[in-house]
Amino acid sequence: MFFAPVFVAIVVLLFASFRIIREYERGVVYTFGKYSSSRGPGINMVFPGIQKMILVDMRVRTDDVPPQDVISRDNVSVKVSAVLYYRVVEPAFAINRVEDFMVATSQLAQTTLRSVLGKHELDEMLANRDQLNKDIQDILDTQTESWGIKVTNVEIKHIDIDPSMVRAIGKQAEAERERRAKVINAEGELQAAKKLDEASAILAKRPETMQLRYLGTMGEFVNAKGNTMLLPIPMDLLSSLMKK
Repeated sequence: MFFAPVFVAIVVLLFASFRIIREYERGVVYTFGKYSSSRGPGINMVFPGIQKMILVDMRVRTDDVPPQDVISRDNVSVKVSAVLYYRVVEPAFAINRVEDFMVATSQLAQTTLRSVLGKHELDEMLANRDQLNKDIQDILDTQTESWGIKVTNVEIKHIDIDPSMVRAIGKQAEAERERRAKVINAEGELQAAKKLDEASAILAKRPETMQLRYLGTMGEFVNAKGNTMLLPIPMDLLSSLMKK
């Protein structure tokens, strides 16, 4: 009769000692409060009262970075939101070196987002998102490495601009388009002037070429519609008539 309760207690204790760890989890084991080992997936034995196991999810986590007020280098106020992807690579570091690695990583992402974007102008924020994402990821990955965290990706989701600034940016873009159109027009006129100069040099060396050009122009007048016809007369023909 005495051994029956003891036997039942031993059986219950053995069943309570077995812990099942799933494939995507790792177990951080403490013996008498001191870190002793990290356990992989499968059946593991943990002695109740002596050891304690904390399970850590090793899958990629997704964390939304709330909109942050950022002042760009050209003094434009914007709200920027992003999404952060990271995972635990060293479960013992994530549990032992930081109180709450999820909160710590989220707060670090917010401050890093403001710091990095504040060094760039608004045009760079809108045009170079890929490079900004990489810069933020590299900084976060370096700082969270000691926590056993690997930042796999950072994506800027929205850059919200004040409506008054949107109108100003629209005017700036329109002025830039007008400037480019004027530059292109001026370059076209310059190229045309160079070609005319080259043509005049060729015509000056060979007068018969000018005669052929004159005949071609006459053909264009003949095929033109209208009753009035203007005939250009070469200057060399007039000079020869004046001599006679």
